[in-house]
Amino acid sequence: MIKIDINCDLGEGVDNEALLMPLISSCNIACGGHAGNETIMREVVELAKKHDVKIGAHPSFPDQKNFGRKIMKMSPEGLHDSIYNQVQRLKIILDQQDLPLHHIKPHGALYNLAAIDEETATVIVDVLKRFEPHVLLYAPFQSVVSQIATNAGLKVRHEAFADRNYNTDLTLVSRTNPKALIQDSEQMFEQVYHIISEQKVTAIDGVEVKLKADTFCVHGDGKNVIKNLKDLILKLEQNSIGIF
Repeated sequence: MIKIDINCDLGEGVDNEALLMPLISSCNIACGGHAGNETIMREVVELAKKHDVKIGAHPSFPDQKNFGRKIMKMSPEGLHDSIYNQVQRLKIILDQQDLPLHHIKPHGALYNLAAIDEETATVIVDVLKRFEPHVLLYAPFQSVVSQIATNAGLKVRHEAFADRNYNTDLTLVSRTNPKALIQDSEQMFEQVYHIISEQKVTAIDGVEVKLKADTFCVHGDGKNVIKNLKDLILKLEQNSIGIF
């Protein structure tokens, strides 16, 4: 049986973590940049501990007003300090619970910008270097940030999205496009299975593009996310693909 990681962005105010946690194998916890606070982080960490789910930090541009989905003009130093402080807030909670920080996954506009912008990517990699050597980076396949991290000797887990459509350059279709989101569990399965079995994804214009992934994200705020995630896992298991 092939085994994959399914990750989910949590602590973002949707308050469905108790339902999601038994279904996933790793989580990305908002650290106060775009959402979340210390109380929420502690609650999500406790749930992850209960269900033996790997815990990652989900830092973003410090912009709760826009949920971290707009690029902010920040100096490299200012961005570094913001990301580091967000991750460190979660790390303190994990240390108190004697739990490891498994990975860091940027959120929203920061994630998308780091995929194509060397300066932003370098800032994220510099932050990652300040934590234990085993901490992974969740990042897009063939992205600028994954390449810089790999060149720096850091460990990268390539991520693909089960519930988002792709452009041919492997960027995500803008949320302003009505076809940006995949909200049908059958379509989610088809995309994930195609990536696993063929290492390709069908872009929004029908072109097949090479895409390798070690972890698949399902957004916790997606429509019918619990039902869709259960359906996805069942379909994967029926095709000899398990979750680790």
